[in-house]
Amino acid sequence: PRSDCIAAEQLCLSDSICNATYRVLENCALAKTRLLPLDHDSRVRCLNAELDLGNSSLLHCRCHRRMKRQEHCLRIFWTVHSSMTDGYFHLETSPYENPAIEEQWKTDYNKLAALVSGNGSQLAGDATNPCLKATHVCNLNRKCVRLRTDYASICTKGAGSEDMCDRRKCHRGLRNFFEKVPEDFTRSILFCPCQDELCGERRRKTIVPDCSFQYNTKPNCLWLLDSCLEDHICKSRLADYQQNCQPADMSPDGCSQRNHAACLQAYMGMIGTPMTPNYISNSSVEVSLWCTCESSGNQKEKCDQILAMFESNKCL
Repeated sequence: PRSDCIAAEQLCLSDSICNATYRVLENCALAKTRLLPLDHDSRVRCLNAELDLGNSSLLHCRCHRRMKRQEHCLRIFWTVHSSMTDGYFHLETSPYENPAIEEQWKTDYNKLAALVSGNGSQLAGDATNPCLKATHVCNLNRKCVRLRTDYASICTKGAGSEDMCDRRKCHRGLRNFFEKVPEDFTRSILFCPCQDELCGERRRKTIVPDCSFQYNTKPNCLWLLDSCLEDHICKSRLADYQQNCQPADMSPDGCSQRNHAACLQAYMGMIGTPMTPNYISNSSVEVSLWCTCESSGNQKEKCDQILAMFESNKCL
């Protein structure tokens, strides 16, 4: 079985040859992070160091979405795979282990409500608004309501006044919520099926768009991508999303991996990163990034591809 990258790093550092190879890769990754151009010899040295790891557990290690020290684990993964970070369509290997199993992702909202027995009266009036019902079910779970309240209070500070919200803290709060609360609760809040705009508005506001999603003016999508690639968590979630949400016309669920549930899980992983997606309106299930491809110059095709991964993705 694949080891987690933190354990694999400790094993490597205890071996003098592996240790020396790993130090070379650390310098390669550092140069990339600082956007320092590598000359031909340096690039060859970096690629050779990656090849030298051969069958090392470092080369095959993965991280877990809910693990402690996740950022440290992801940093190790991208150190070892730094040659894969040249551009968006090279992020083809997810650093995360175990995508969702389809069966676990068939949400039964009534069954979820029944998990919290004895509270039927609180949920009785929510039949017409599944998003309100999902929120009430969350409120009956201590961890769900605490972490939801945490991010809501951070993400609404400064709203409606001249103060800007703290987007970084808001994103961290959102990631906390989606990583630490059981997925039964989080996905029923995010993917609740709506028949009217009141329900749709609640669904769209799950992630507090004024702080976590929207800027005063739409930035260019390539700028969002650059912000993402500088952040180990965002880069990892994007690689996971690209791998699990790659569309395929011939597949029954529109996904090349034939696992729509893994795509939805990867989509949830993007929330709380610089590339946070959201519903585009209260009356639609279409989602998008908050960015534009206008003024992209000769990179317009690349920009359009990034946007299309969310806006017109059959798998998603």
